[in-house]
Parts: sequence; C-alpha cells; structure tokens
Amino acid sequence: MLRVLILGGTGVAAELTARLNNITGIEAIASLAGRTREPVAPVGNVRIGGFGGVTGLAEYLQHQKIDVLIDATHPFANHISWNATAAATQAGIPRLLVNRPPWEKQPGDIWIEVENNTEAAKLLANQALENQALENQLFKHQTKRVFLTIGRQEISAFSHLQEMWFLMRMIDPPNADVVIPPGLMLFDRGPFTFDDEREILTKYNIDTIVSKNSGGNATYPKIIAAREMGIKVVMVKRPPVPPGELVADVESAVKWLLEKVGS
Repeated sequence: MLRVLILGGTGVAAELTARLNNITGIEAIASLAGRTREPVAPVGNVRIGGFGGVTGLAEYLQHQKIDVLIDATHPFANHISWNATAAATQAGIPRLLVNRPPWEKQPGDIWIEVENNTEAAKLLANQALENQALENQLFKHQTKRVFLTIGRQEISAFSHLQEMWFLMRMIDPPNADVVIPPGLMLFDRGPFTFDDEREILTKYNIDTIVSKNSGGNATYPKIIAAREMGIKVVMVKRPPVPPGELVADVESAVKWLLEKVGS
C-alpha cells in the first residue's frame, strides 16, 4: 500500500484526496492546518493541526511511513510549502507541489501589481512605490471604498487607512487582538458567481479591489466583474515557490503519482 500525505485546505486538495483514495493500492491522508473553524474536509482519512515545523513534519512522515508528500496548499501558503520541501528531503521521500496557474491580466483589466499587502496599502494611500510609478494614471481617481479580499490574517496592514471604507470578505472573523480598518466584515466562502460579485460591487459602491493572485475559478468572478465595471484592482503577486517537481492541476498530480508507482 502506497501511503500519500496531502497537505490541503483547498478544493484541489479535497478533489485529489478523493481521486487517490479510489485507486487500488494507494492510501491518501489529507492534512488540514486547522486555521479555518469549519473547513471543507475531504472524504476519508483526515488529520487536522500543525506539525511543529520542518522537524515535526519530517518525524511524522517517517513515523507514519509516508511514501510520498503532495503539497496542495493555497498558493500563498508559502511558509508551509517551504517547510514541506525541507521535511520531504529530510525524510528521503518524493515531494510534489500542486500549484494552480495565477490569473493573467486581460484586455480591460485595470491592474497594478504589488509584491505584498504592505505595498498594496501604500498604493491605496497614494504613496510612491519603487518601480511602480503612479504616472500611468490608473489611480488618478482617489480611492475611497475598497473591497478587501485577502483573508483575515493580514487585514491589519490596512488599519491605518482611516480615510477609506473597507468591505472585508473572509471565511472566519479575525482574532480579537487584530486591528482592522474601518468598514464592514463579510463572512462568506467561495465559489462566488459573477452576478453575486457584481451585486456586491454595486451595492457597496466599490471603486477598488485588493486581491491576492490566487488563480483558479472560485474567486475569479470578482475580477471579471471589475473588468466589466471599470473598477481598478490592486493585485498582490504570489510569493516564490520552493524548488522541486510541480504540476498545475489534479489530473497532472494523479498522472505524476501513478508514474512514480510504476517506476
């Protein structure tokens, strides 16, 4: 029996776990970090909670006799991905990263790309950024009402922008000690539809979206709606991925694993 640990928390991870558990000779174990209060758990063997860094994960892989580690975490969960790469190396087992492609700017999109949320906040405040001058006039109209779609863990980066109003969408509320910007919190979980996103942008009179470039279909409708409504988007780039084997989707991950089994 080939034992596969899948680091999850995404729809891709849940789908991959289900697919692998339907293949004779493979046991897939899904691991969720436990940051979401009511996660969408995959069917089958599920582990919830952290490992205690690289050392803890490497020990788990060895003690549980895991043969293959598949990292199917969110594209912005880069700390986990780097830990997974190091732990798999320590344990002496193969590691695969499933990383869906980022969104690409389309005709009609009004984007400015930034490296992180700190830069996004500076841009909203009309502070000049290195290599991203404001002379392009994309932000010639003052930002007043922002749809903040970066999750709950980093919203404090915008808390000093007291002259703006933020609609902050997240799955769970932020911790009680987190300082949040002025506005309204909206608790919801994707996937979202184009009509719903357009209704939100209209209802709350949004003039700017701040989004991570997560890729995938679940949250892309807000980008389509912004394009059609002429709303500007501050797009946070993805962090770098660790070296190693990488595929873009579930089908490719299954194919990769079956080739490993046959080799």
